[in-house]
Amino acid sequence: MTMGNKQDERIAKMTFASVYPLYLEKVEKKGRTKEELHEVIEWLTGFDDKQLQQLINAGVTFDQFFQQAKLNKNAPLITGVICGYRVENIENPLTQQVRYLDKLVDELAKGRKMEKILRAG
Repeated sequence: MTMGNKQDERIAKMTFASVYPLYLEKVEKKGRTKEELHEVIEWLTGFDDKQLQQLINAGVTFDQFFQQAKLNKNAPLITGVICGYRVENIENPLTQQVRYLDKLVDELAKGRKMEKILRAG
């Protein structure tokens, strides 16, 4: 499935720092913690707390964020619908990676068990 080029470009230019507080608010509103959010982000990207804070402070775009990430080898196991799109069918690699992150945050907020979110079994 193809998202419009304009939407792909918009996602690429968005800063991670502009979206991170929304992720945090979403999970905390549902009783999950910042630590759990960071665990999910680290699983997907390889960024620890210190690296994550540096990227936020630097104002990196999602494009820069995922260029620096070491995507988890199990990321393709993330499937389902987020923002009206099936993540496994998104053709633009960057948009798919951002939607992987969105999906994991959504699963965390919905109370899914961490081992399921992290595709551990």
